[in-house]
Amino acid sequence: MKAALEKLSRKLSGELFFDDLRKSIYATDASVYREIPLAVAYPNNEDDLTLLIQFANNHQTSLIPRTAGTSLAGQCTGNGIVVDVSRYFTDIHQINPKEKIVRLQPGVIRDDLNRVLEKHNLFFGPNTSTSNRCMIGGMVGNNSSGTTSIKYGSTRDKIVSLKAMLSDGSLVEFKALSKEEYQAKLKLGNLEGEIYREIEKHLRDAENQAEIKKQYPPASLHRRNTGYAVDELLMTEVFNEGTGKFNLSKLIAGSEGTLCFITEITLKLDTLQPKYSAMIAAHFNSIDACMKAVVPVMEHSLYTCEMMDKIILDCTKANLKYRENRFFIENDPQAILMLELRSETENDLQLQVDSLIKALESSGLSYSNPVLYGDQINLAVELRKAGLGLLGNIKGDRKAVACIEDTAVAIPVLADYISEFSEIMKSYDQEAVYYAHAGAGEIHLRPILNLKKSEDVALFRKITEDVAKLVKKYNGSLSGEHGDGRVRAEFIKTMFGSKVYGILKDIKFSFDKNNIFNPGKIIDADAMDTSLRYTPDRKEPEIETLMDFSETEGVLRLAEKCNGSGDCRKSVEAGGTMCPSYRATKDEKDTTRGRANALREFLTNSDKANRFNHPELKEVLDLCISCKGCKSECPSNVDMAALKAEFLHQYHKSNKPGFRDKAFANITQHNATAARFSTLSGFMMTNSITSGLAKKILGVAKERELPKVGKQTLKQYYSRNKAKFEIKDPIKTIYLFNDEFTNYLDVQIGIDTLHILAALNYSVKIIDHPESGRSQISKGFLEKAKKLANQNLAIFKDLVSDDTPLIGIEPSAILSFRDEYLRLADDKEAAVKLSENCFIIEEFLKQEIAAGNIKSEQFTGKARTVKIHAHCHQKALSNSSRTFDILNLPKNYKVSIIASGCCGMAGSFGYEKEHYEISMRIGENSLFPAIRKADKSVIISANGTSCRHQIKDGTGRLAQHPVSILREALLKKH
Repeated sequence: MKAALEKLSRKLSGELFFDDLRKSIYATDASVYREIPLAVAYPNNEDDLTLLIQFANNHQTSLIPRTAGTSLAGQCTGNGIVVDVSRYFTDIHQINPKEKIVRLQPGVIRDDLNRVLEKHNLFFGPNTSTSNRCMIGGMVGNNSSGTTSIKYGSTRDKIVSLKAMLSDGSLVEFKALSKEEYQAKLKLGNLEGEIYREIEKHLRDAENQAEIKKQYPPASLHRRNTGYAVDELLMTEVFNEGTGKFNLSKLIAGSEGTLCFITEITLKLDTLQPKYSAMIAAHFNSIDACMKAVVPVMEHSLYTCEMMDKIILDCTKANLKYRENRFFIENDPQAILMLELRSETENDLQLQVDSLIKALESSGLSYSNPVLYGDQINLAVELRKAGLGLLGNIKGDRKAVACIEDTAVAIPVLADYISEFSEIMKSYDQEAVYYAHAGAGEIHLRPILNLKKSEDVALFRKITEDVAKLVKKYNGSLSGEHGDGRVRAEFIKTMFGSKVYGILKDIKFSFDKNNIFNPGKIIDADAMDTSLRYTPDRKEPEIETLMDFSETEGVLRLAEKCNGSGDCRKSVEAGGTMCPSYRATKDEKDTTRGRANALREFLTNSDKANRFNHPELKEVLDLCISCKGCKSECPSNVDMAALKAEFLHQYHKSNKPGFRDKAFANITQHNATAARFSTLSGFMMTNSITSGLAKKILGVAKERELPKVGKQTLKQYYSRNKAKFEIKDPIKTIYLFNDEFTNYLDVQIGIDTLHILAALNYSVKIIDHPESGRSQISKGFLEKAKKLANQNLAIFKDLVSDDTPLIGIEPSAILSFRDEYLRLADDKEAAVKLSENCFIIEEFLKQEIAAGNIKSEQFTGKARTVKIHAHCHQKALSNSSRTFDILNLPKNYKVSIIASGCCGMAGSFGYEKEHYEISMRIGENSLFPAIRKADKSVIISANGTSCRHQIKDGTGRLAQHPVSILREALLKKH
């Protein structure tokens, strides 16, 4: 097979991988399943798909279609070839505003599509919680619905036509057919004709029609996604059950890639939603009260009716990104209904709000009904969307498991259904999670189980069996939007009976005689409790680490927190930072998820004494630039920067670190030597011959400009001018952390900091202390970093307090006290206490502005425009708004934050010759273009030393630290 795969690889225009790393990364999706695939393909065009189909037929293997890989039911797992279309099948071919349709490829991201459509006053309505990374092909495969389905329906409702490849490699188009066109299809002498004839045979039969109507949920239940949608085909003029035209696309939607391979999709679009919106966040003291309220609220013209329960709300309390989104939550609700109203006029909207609140108050079911507007709604929606990923934050091995989370029943019986469901959960001593689409009759329900234990795996099956029977009792759908996959497909026969199940099997066979398209999903599925991500009752690997991972019960469990939700795959246009290298390469290997999957696989299954000693791990972590975006933006807080630092430390034990790694890790010592001979070292760093030689020796990109040490260090400047900064009767005395970058390379910024603080009546102290350890951490020299952390902690722990805080200039250095030091320090209690009083300079100034100690009158009234690029560590561990706020202090400064993500430099990463290109591609994603567009009069602000160097190398512009900008704006100089 390896020889056959190598031959196939040579024929493809795209890529084919069958190495252990790629296979391990693609062994899972967002479900509980794990199957090592035969290979992973990135097809570049339809010819590649033809070759893959031929290969699967000739070699008795299968193709598993995949877009973002966020499937919850195991649709994207299998032992065949995973065919990832997310890299190349991403074109929007045509937008027809007049007819309100769009024609595109399956790898187009839903939110990216809507950004393009917005200028035409159109949008694609179905809206999943993964909308910033899920792709239209996956939405078709699962018939996704999302939060807006009560107003805009499901993906199936929006499909005009589909182009697809059949199992013989032929290309077909499924679209609406008149009776005459349908009859013509029946006469075709090819595979397409066979498919139509098979459907005709089964659906023309009166007994079959009656059985389908009997077994399928009623058409009034919009979310019915179990099995193949043969009931939709009956409701057409062809079978005299309706007036609509026959369109086989209705069947393909929700078929999970088991019938054909979609290559192009044409969709109906909607006019943009009404301009004005309001959201009522109804609070309830019980799940029962919340469910009962759904009936009366749905009598109003709602655009969304979404639910969150206490378990999810509690998860948001500790999440760095989402805890600030909790502003509207009052007391401790057991559940919240998020009810959105819209209108073209504010007056009408207010009438709707008043009417809905009156209905809620009359019901007596809710205890509080705050109303949200504008950006408040976006914050609340993001909180709800994050629910899936946040469930991965439950500490330990017990997790909210997706198995019965997709059930849907009619709204009038929803409360009764949930009541019986809750009784089932109580019988198993289970506290389930309840959230999502209450207005559509679909509550995502999850038991909390430890699938590493055989007794909980048994519960996994038993609960699913019991709930399937309950859904059948209420004539509901076992799958509402997430699909059957492998977790529910086993129960389709139970839901529909043997006769209907036989029809579905025959239809699958007519499309796919050799079973090459995603076998084991929907039809002939393996048992739901096989091929699980974890082996039940396994012996947990014992992995010793230098850093402290006790908050996740070890380093392996930190990697295991990744549940596959794929937030790290969002596009540049979606905002945020995570994951910079993926945004440049569009390679799953370079996502936080890909790295977490690889770590989980190799740390779990390694037979080496040093479980970290795998070249595959070195490869998958190579492009992780430790931006820390995942620490805040990943709902599960998978801290890949910490994982990489620990990996490098452990890897060094078996693989001697290279000269360059040592040189960069010890850069402070080299800078100290250079500072003693600043004139000579400056010449050597700028002279083309000597600097070129230095770059070659160090493996630095020839395009880079090497940083020069200052003619004096900041420590020297402070020592010579100490009296200037010892202010009598200061507002506050502060300790300035003289980080290694400012002390040697950015001395003027340090001087500006001293002077502006003194001018604002703050007394500044710089004492002797070692470097932060940032360069050692980034290169995995953790023993040295630990020593430095302990030394700094010993020096500052008894000096720093709320009254005498520790302030830093370089974010990556001072924020180490709030991040890595908590994992490195021996005295954890002291480290936590110290971290609470360590601030980047912008945070400190913002606090003092808020306290009224710094006023805009102290600064110039001249008009200036400033654009801010914030350091990644600030975004992850603090907030870019702190810089924005302080630069807005001069009353006529017009300040904006560039939606720039990561600059791409990341310390030494961007200097390294093999990383130079990717570094610049990251910068080109958004930062460089934004700066190039800015007028030359615009001040560019960047508080990171690496960021400023990257901006200069990428755009030729000189960026200034915010403190330097403010010092220039001071009226009273110091």
